Amino acid sequence: MPIKPPVCQSRKRSAVVQKVAGRKQKTSTISAAAVSSRSQLDLDEALRLVMQLMSLPGLSGREGPVAQFIMDQLRGAGASESAIVLDDAHHRTPIAGEVGNLILKLPGTLRAPRRLLMAHMDTVPICLGSKPIVDGDFVRSADSSTGLGADDRAGAAAILSAALTILRHNLPHPPLTFFWPIQEEIGLYGARHVDLKLLGQPKLAFNWDGGTPEKVTVGATGGYRMQIDIEGLASHAGAAPELGVSAIAIAGLAIARLHDEGWHGQIVKGNRRGTSNIGFIHGGAATNVVTDKVQLKAEARSHDPKFRKQIVQAIERAFLDAAKQVRSAHGKRGKATIEGRLDYESFRLSDDEACVSVAETVMRSMGLAPLRAVSNGGLDANWMFVHKIPTVTLGCGQMNAHTNSERLDIAAFRTACQMALRLATGEE
Repeated sequence: MPIKPPVCQSRKRSAVVQKVAGRKQKTSTISAAAVSSRSQLDLDEALRLVMQLMSLPGLSGREGPVAQFIMDQLRGAGASESAIVLDDAHHRTPIAGEVGNLILKLPGTLRAPRRLLMAHMDTVPICLGSKPIVDGDFVRSADSSTGLGADDRAGAAAILSAALTILRHNLPHPPLTFFWPIQEEIGLYGARHVDLKLLGQPKLAFNWDGGTPEKVTVGATGGYRMQIDIEGLASHAGAAPELGVSAIAIAGLAIARLHDEGWHGQIVKGNRRGTSNIGFIHGGAATNVVTDKVQLKAEARSHDPKFRKQIVQAIERAFLDAAKQVRSAHGKRGKATIEGRLDYESFRLSDDEACVSVAETVMRSMGLAPLRAVSNGGLDANWMFVHKIPTVTLGCGQMNAHTNSERLDIAAFRTACQMALRLATGEE
């Protein structure tokens, strides 16, 4: 959808005047400890925000409506147009997107290192058509055939709620960057291709994604994706099947081998661990034709880059060998062409990383017991780590993500919103 582009204008804030980015910006001399952000946070509004966000379409590459909604909310709260930026990451991603990453950058009213709060905008296809409704202590989709989209609209709403509260109530805060990436679900492409200079060199970074508010994700696996194209030979399946080379037969042999040898699904080889999946297969048009073309898409994951490479090699061998096995009556064979790319490398934050320590301090101050975790899925934090911005990932109460039984725990979401505001204002 068309996006209303940011245009320059300024807004007023209270207290001492200083010049920031070519415009006059007023900064408060009040310390963060003197003002409690908790009394300013409207948790009912936060719930309304997440309900609205989850109802918006916004698949990977089609995040336009979500970006527009967030920008409209920020403008309504008084954010200056110069502070709201859409980068051009969508021009560097494998699929042509509607819009780039959305970034809000605020100068600080307190002398402290810049902080970054982030959560991705896109959802997976099963969430298209979500109709969020409150059902007791949870939110679910009224349409049982769709997912809810709490992954990750709950994260997007949590940091949006913090930004709106700060803007509306002129809360003291360190320099802040709010970052809503695109295309996380199909390869972390927004975080990968973000225009780094727009982020302002943050020293503390916090990402909101799946899980409970107590969850502190300090590491994640690395992922490799593959496209496998099998070319066989078409023939009449009734009159002359022996003259054909079935691309489906080649695919079947390869997949069976991977399963039998323990290279598909959960992979355990001694003390080495990983996963792989054939997640897409397409080919054929009629039962009376020997299928000549099949396309598959696969992935391999492991926290150990060397073992992940072994998984990839096992997948490649299975398909290349299977292509040699299937022959026509005249000795003709098919072939397998395999293309792959590293989506994201694994990472692990150090135990004393500043963003982890600050997040856990806030949790404890709220009566929560931090639970450190390492994810077997990819996170935008994977690429932030590569960009030399160590980022801890926190939960928002999402449950059963990527399924039609997805739910949002309302109490956990509200806790995440409180945590986001405290981290943004520096109320450790």
